[in-house]
Amino acid sequence: MGRIRPTYIKRVAIELVNKYPQAFSKDFEGNKEMVSALTDVSSVTMRNRIAGYISRYLSRPEA
Repeated sequence: MGRIRPTYIKRVAIELVNKYPQAFSKDFEGNKEMVSALTDVSSVTMRNRIAGYISRYLSRPEA
């Protein structure tokens, strides 16, 4: 079984990807910088979790 992420992380990540589709890619480091620039998340841990979920979300094969 995998890790379960809070709904907040998923909701923010999917909103960012839908709002700025060209800004994000499968690269975690680039996503980290974009999340910092586009949101007001003050916690580094929360920023990293959102960026990590975006990377995983974009890496999934289209169903």
